[in-house]
Amino acid sequence: MRIAVTIFLTDETITPVQLARELEARGFAGLYLPEHTHIPTERTTPYPAGGDLPREYGRTLDPFVALAQAATVTEHLGLGTGITLLAQHDPIALAKQIATLDHLSGGRFTLGLGYGWNVEEAADHGVTWRTRRDLVRDRVRLMQALWADEPTAYDGEFGSVRASHAHPKPVRKPRGRVVGPRTLVGGAAGPKLFTHIAEYADGWLPIGGRGLTESLPVLRSVWADAGRDPADLQVVPYAVRPTPGKLAHYAGLGIGEVVVQLPPAGRTEVLRALDAYAPLLSPGRTPRP
Repeated sequence: MRIAVTIFLTDETITPVQLARELEARGFAGLYLPEHTHIPTERTTPYPAGGDLPREYGRTLDPFVALAQAATVTEHLGLGTGITLLAQHDPIALAKQIATLDHLSGGRFTLGLGYGWNVEEAADHGVTWRTRRDLVRDRVRLMQALWADEPTAYDGEFGSVRASHAHPKPVRKPRGRVVGPRTLVGGAAGPKLFTHIAEYADGWLPIGGRGLTESLPVLRSVWADAGRDPADLQVVPYAVRPTPGKLAHYAGLGIGEVVVQLPPAGRTEVLRALDAYAPLLSPGRTPRP
């Protein structure tokens, strides 16, 4: 099983360059970074995990800039977002940003995207909360039009783009209706989420990884009903606190990659966490001295 990591990188933590070098040297599969543009001090939206919102949420680095740094000092490490708050982006500009990062990294980028939970943050971006899922779907489709091999127009409910020359292209070849980098959608299990995954993505990025025994058969059924090849579905549990038993359970469900959580801390504490995760890696992989 491939073991990747996620972390809130901030102006107070280990740097992207330091972390990426350590991850590649130790044999980790990838680095996924979250996104928050800002956290309004008006706190009417409760923190989903309960209690006070942790300090790191308001200090996150821009994930695309941080991942570009990570790409320059590695050759094989996967690079991903977990998640990109797509409703808060201009899709034409973001499509260029993503394609450039994927191109320059040799096709190592995974677009983990989602809908967000912070109403105030989204509102400052002009997002109408009740339509955000349809907005995200629309923006994915617009970006995929720009990533298509031939100039392709898109006219959607929330935006449009003319048939255009738009290079570079993401490295990965089209997978039927899905165009662009590997695309995983985060969010809680439900019929609308699973329908969207089957329509425009490569799979699911379930946070925490709970309840997969019950939800995976439902997703697989929706996937098959949409005419997608069952072998192509990717499910990547995200921000997991791993144990050997939990990973064995995931493997039994046919899951091949898990993203484990690192603390939002300085170099010493983060490397200590990587040492603790070392036994979960493939045999023969040991921490660098």
